[in-house]
Amino acid sequence: MSQTQGPGAVELEVFRHLFTALAEEMGAALKRASFSPNIKERRDYSCALFNPAGEAVSLGDHMPVHLGAMPMSVEAALGELGTLEPGDIVCLNDPFRGGTHLPDITLISAVHTSGGSLVGYVASRAHHSDVGGSTPGSMPLAREIFEEGVRIPPVRLYRRGVRNDDLWKTLLANVRTPVERAGDLDAQVAALHTGATRLLEIAGRRGVDATLRAMDALIAYADRLVEAGLERIPDGRWTAEDFIEDDGFGSGPVPIRATLTLAGSELTIDFTGTAPQVPGGVNAVAAITSSATRYVVRCVVEALLGEPLPAGGGSMSAVRLVLPERSLVNAGPPASVAAGNVETSQRITDVLFRGFGAALPELMPALSQGTMNNTTVGGADPRDGSAFAYYETVGGGMGAGPGGDGLSGVHVHMSNSLNTPVEALEHAYPFRITAYGIRRGTGGAGRHRGGDGLRRDLQVLGPARVALLCERRVVGPSGARGGEDGATGENVLIRGGTETLLEGKTTFFAQAGDIISIRSPGGGGWGTPGD
Repeated sequence: MSQTQGPGAVELEVFRHLFTALAEEMGAALKRASFSPNIKERRDYSCALFNPAGEAVSLGDHMPVHLGAMPMSVEAALGELGTLEPGDIVCLNDPFRGGTHLPDITLISAVHTSGGSLVGYVASRAHHSDVGGSTPGSMPLAREIFEEGVRIPPVRLYRRGVRNDDLWKTLLANVRTPVERAGDLDAQVAALHTGATRLLEIAGRRGVDATLRAMDALIAYADRLVEAGLERIPDGRWTAEDFIEDDGFGSGPVPIRATLTLAGSELTIDFTGTAPQVPGGVNAVAAITSSATRYVVRCVVEALLGEPLPAGGGSMSAVRLVLPERSLVNAGPPASVAAGNVETSQRITDVLFRGFGAALPELMPALSQGTMNNTTVGGADPRDGSAFAYYETVGGGMGAGPGGDGLSGVHVHMSNSLNTPVEALEHAYPFRITAYGIRRGTGGAGRHRGGDGLRRDLQVLGPARVALLCERRVVGPSGARGGEDGATGENVLIRGGTETLLEGKTTFFAQAGDIISIRSPGGGGWGTPGD
C-alpha cells in the first residue's frame, strides 16, 4: 500500500475493531478503578477516541447522552487552550463550553509518540454523585446554574504530567464527598492512560501514518453509511411535537417541536417552535440536542441498512440542525440545566422518533418510558457520621416495536446504564430497599406489548435531603400503530405507613424511616391490540 492510498476494506475493518476495543478497555479501566457505586455499579460513564482534528473515531458502548456531546468537549478544550502537550490533562464540565450538566466531568488528553507526533486524543466522562450546589447529589430544583454545583471551564488539571494541586484542592473543597470525588477523578485519569497506551501500541504495530489514515477513513465511511440510510427514506417534510410536563417552578407543559425535512441524503432538523428556556433546570444545551439527534439518526440508519455504523458514528455531515437561541433545546447562561441532560434529552429523542415515525410508520417503535427517574439522596450517614451523596436513574418500560414486545425494567435511549444492585446500595449508603420489582401491567397493550416499569422503595435510615427529577408523571408514553399508551410513573413518600403522592420534580427533607417509592412508567404498545 502506498503512503497516499487509503486502507482497504479488510484493513479498515481491523482498525475499526481495534479502535472500538480501545474505547471499551478505557471504560473497563474506569469502572474497575472508580470509587462510587454510580460509576462502578451503574456504569454512568463514557470513553472515546478522537483523531488529531478532534473528530470522534470510536465511542465506547456506554451512555448515548454523553457520547454524542463529547466531541463538543474536545472542540471547546482545543479552542480555548490550543495545543495540548504530552502529559496535559484538560478537565471541564461547563455546559456552555462543551459539557452537558455539572455532574458530568470530562477529562481529555493528547496522545503523542516518543518522536512527538500527535496521534489523537482520548477522553473519559463520568457522572459524579456530587459536585456541590444547593442539594446533595447536585441535581436540585434550581433557577440558575450557580445553584447546581461547581462549574469548570476547560482548564489543565495536569500540565506535562504534573497535577495542578491548587485546582485539585479547590475542586475537592466544593463537594460534599471529596474522597469519593478524588477516587473517581483518578479512575478517569487511569482510563486516559489505558487509552493512550493502546493507541500507541496500535500506531507502533501498524504505523502512525496508516493509523491516522484509518481514523479519517472510518469517519468518512460512517458518513457514507448515514447518507445511504437517509436515501432510503422518502423525501418529505414531517413535524412532530411533545412536551416537558413542568420545570418544577410552574412552567409547563413546555413544548418541543421539530420539523424534519429530507431531500435525498440531506436531512435538516429545525427546532423552531420549541419553547424559550424556562426558569427550572429542564433546559438543554446545544450539546445535548446534538447528542440526542446523533443517537436517533444512528438508530434509524442502522435499522434501514441492517448493519451498525462504525463506533464513532461519523461526523453526521449530512444532518443539519437549526436550534433557536436561548430555547429549551439551546439554552444560554445562566440557565439551570441539570435536568436538561437527563430528562429533556429523552423528550427530544421522543420527538425525533415521532417525526421519523411519520416517514417510516412500519419501522419506528412506540415511545419508551421517556424519563430517567432521577433520584438523589444525601446527608450524614448515621453509621459513622460521614457525608454521603447518592444518585441513580431508574429503569422502566421500553416501547414495543414491529419486531416484538418491549423489555421491562431497563434503561432506554439516552440512558444506557444499569440498575444499581440492592446489595451495593445497602453497603454503600444508609438505605434499606424494602421493595424492588416489575410494575406488572404498566406497559401499553398492542399487537406487541410495551415493557413494564419498575418499583423501587428506598428507606432512609437517617435524616436526608431528597431531590427528584422525573417526567411522564402526567401523560404516559404513546403507543404506535394503534397500540395503547404506557402507564404514567409515580413518586410516593411513605411515612408511618401513609402514602403521599409527590410531584414529578420536588425536593424535601426525609425523616429516618421514610420510604421513597419510585414507580417508573411503562412503554407504549405497538399495533392494534388483538391483531
